Amino acid sequence: MELVFLPSTQADLAWMRTYYTRVFPEGARRAAAQYARTRNLLLQNPLIGHAVEDGEGIREFSIPRMPFSFIYRVVDDRIEVLRVWDERGDRSKLG
Repeated sequence: MELVFLPSTQADLAWMRTYYTRVFPEGARRAAAQYARTRNLLLQNPLIGHAVEDGEGIREFSIPRMPFSFIYRVVDDRIEVLRVWDERGDRSKLG
């Protein structure tokens, strides 16, 4: 299984880096470790996230102890991450 971050995640990942370097630097080390653990967990269990309502094959998996979640789909032997969503954001803008 391969984990692929699509171009649609670029702004999300940039915001997450900004958040943990400028807004909440005290949590950066723990967040990096949690992010890595969650990536590995997703690779081991691709269907671990819950199905998103009205999202054909789209799943969401929250990163524990972080306000972010992976929005993704499983296509053949790939996990395609569509967004790394800040859960505090407006879900109507998730599209």
